[in-house]
Amino acid sequence: MATDRENKTEMGIKTDVRVGISIGDINGIGPEVIIKSLNDSRMLTGCTPIIYGSFKALEFHEKTLENALEFNCQSVNSVEEAENQKVNVVNIWSDELVFNIGEATEKGGQYAFEALESATKDLASGKIDVLVTAPISKDAMHKSGFQFPGHTEYLADLAGQEEALMLMISPTLRVALATVHIPLKEVSGAITTDKIIQKITAFNSSLKKDFGVQRPKIAVLGINPHAGESGKMGSEEQDVLIPGIKRAVADGILAFGPFSADGFLIYSAFFTLLSS
Repeated sequence: MATDRENKTEMGIKTDVRVGISIGDINGIGPEVIIKSLNDSRMLTGCTPIIYGSFKALEFHEKTLENALEFNCQSVNSVEEAENQKVNVVNIWSDELVFNIGEATEKGGQYAFEALESATKDLASGKIDVLVTAPISKDAMHKSGFQFPGHTEYLADLAGQEEALMLMISPTLRVALATVHIPLKEVSGAITTDKIIQKITAFNSSLKKDFGVQRPKIAVLGINPHAGESGKMGSEEQDVLIPGIKRAVADGILAFGPFSADGFLIYSAFFTLLSS
């Protein structure tokens, strides 16, 4: 039987965006960030937050904050019980919690993984619209048996994708990463022309679909200082990046570069300040 929310969606009636939030590591900063973020009632305008974790964990962290907050949330057993325009907490576990603040423990990693797993299942089944992940301890997660370098690779695997595109976003700048969660010494070898084309293409699609940019202009930043200085400081730009950019342009994408990464970002920040 379809839910009331599903019926409204089919009828074209606007409903609140259901935002699933995995609690992260209970011994880390995640619960505090969640509490402070959702303590402003304006966050509930058109939005229904659903926290996957533990009411008791949030209650503990609320009491530890220096400035006492009146954080209003309600405990529910499943996402189906969540009420619109209220902060809902789906209790994933009912254990008596032991906190080791600032420590990477196996139990903390287990709880973080269980919360993430439950949230992603509800996301995949359409019970929530988007997923926000609070910080985890990768060390703690690995202790609990988590087999992925981070959230990004876990979500990509669930989606049946070999790779995902990680973005870093500000009001004036959107940056896509070519590599994630690998040692710096492995970066150069991990970047191939095919990978650059794939990342540029995915970024171009995301800018159109997710950000409404009709004709995205993508600047590709160099790997080496001064973008290699025509081979004097490294050949990756000439051997890998430029062929990738040319192929993207041939596919109709407005890709440019490679540009010196430090100079490009500094000038971007400078012009942003001038225009603000």
